[in-house]
Order: sequence, then structure tokens, then C-alpha cells
Amino acid sequence: MSTDTPATENPRATPSLPERPTAAAPAATQQGMLPRATALDIVRVVVLIAALASLALWGLAVWTLPWNLVAAIGAPVITLLLWALFLSPRPVLVVHPFVRAAVELIVYASVTVAWWTMGQAWIGLGFAVVAIATGLMAGRRALS
Repeated sequence: MSTDTPATENPRATPSLPERPTAAAPAATQQGMLPRATALDIVRVVVLIAALASLALWGLAVWTLPWNLVAAIGAPVITLLLWALFLSPRPVLVVHPFVRAAVELIVYASVTVAWWTMGQAWIGLGFAVVAIATGLMAGRRALS
């Protein structure tokens, strides 16, 4: 072989290293990477946990034994299933954003009604305001 043979034709040449992602490329564009969680994502998780805890408390406080155990376990499980099917970052069923918003409103309304039936209307109203505000902001972000 002559000395002017390019490295790509030389069988003894070392392969070139793959290019590193530049700082300008966002981390979310890399395969297998999720975008970083924002403050809104964290608030939405807190709202979901508050909804699950509220429904468990509702089941224990409103119903009599043994139905209180069924309601305290069943209501949060149903809510978690709805979240996993429609509202999670990687939903099982990908639906139109308006259907997704309707499911989210049903979940928030059920928690609000649960607080009202426990005689805590102001807590229910406060939860509804925070939950709907975060849902609206997340919905606008998803549509843009």
C-alpha cells in the first residue's frame, strides 16, 4: 500500500470515534432520554399524590366498615388506572388532547366532590383551583 492511501481504505486504520453530541443539541433529542422535569411537572405529581391521598381518606371517612376499606383502596386504584391509561407522560391509550383534558377534569372533580362530601368544601375548592390551573398550564404547553 502506498502512503497516500486514505484511512478509509487502509484495513489497519483505527475506526473513527462517533461524534459526541454538542452542547447546542438538547438532551431530550438523544434516543432513550426523557426531557428534564420542570416545576410544572413536579406540581402535577404533587397534585396527583394529593388526589390519591384524598380519595383514600374519603373512602375511610365516609363509608362504614367493610365498605370503607373497599372505597379507600378502590377509588385511588381507579384514579391511578385512569392516570396511567390517559394522563401519564407515556400513556397506554393516546387520545385527542380534549379527551385527555376531560379525563383529567373528571379526576379533579371526583376529588373535589369527595372533599365536599366530607364536609370540607373549602379544601375541595382549593384543590380544584390548583389542579385545574396546573392542568390548564400543562395542556397549553402540550398543544404548543
